[in-house]
Amino acid sequence: MHFFSRKPDLTPELESRLAAWQALPAIGPGAELESARFVVVDVETSGLILAKDHLIAIGAVAVRAGKIAAGDSFEVVLQQQTASDRENILIHGIGGSAQTGGMAPQEALLAFLEYLGKDPLVAFHVVFDETMIRRAMRQFLGFDFKHHWLDLAYAVPALYPELSKKYRALDDWQNHFRIRNYARHSALADAYSTAQLLLVALQQAKRHRISRYKGLVDLEKAQRWVNWEG
Repeated sequence: MHFFSRKPDLTPELESRLAAWQALPAIGPGAELESARFVVVDVETSGLILAKDHLIAIGAVAVRAGKIAAGDSFEVVLQQQTASDRENILIHGIGGSAQTGGMAPQEALLAFLEYLGKDPLVAFHVVFDETMIRRAMRQFLGFDFKHHWLDLAYAVPALYPELSKKYRALDDWQNHFRIRNYARHSALADAYSTAQLLLVALQQAKRHRISRYKGLVDLEKAQRWVNWEG
């Protein structure tokens, strides 16, 4: 399937909205963790193969001033030309009619960008979510979505080195901190439970006297080297 054979046609209104988002200022490295807004994101897709599967839904929840902002969440199903197979639907629960009746992809992705602003995105093992979102942005909006991401798969072990050899998977960390997921494989529910892990990380960062966004990013990068060398 040739996703990127030509640039998609955008209406003047969509072009204007995209340009307005692109003009927003990005978060600076000196941003204070106490006041920063993070957007924790999770996706549902047609499968787990990065090379061929595609985005079906996005769920996101904001963490602001060290708390989950319950009223600041986002959820959308992108309209699909054809629904994914039965086995895939059984995983995420988004039925065929919900998929084919979803929001037009250009509108859905712009709505997500407007919700996000230029605040950093957060996920556990960023590469999958980032690849799926970035591919959809290029396919439907015609631009390369390069954004600030914080990967809890590295940040949390860096903040809890004494547990880093014992725990690897998201479930391990969430079980350790007694974080429950009320609807597994729902993008919004998964984002909400990951946001609870981010709260744990932010509290631990405070104990380590890390007060700025750059400090957390540097810690994550250092842990990547530790994992690579180990």
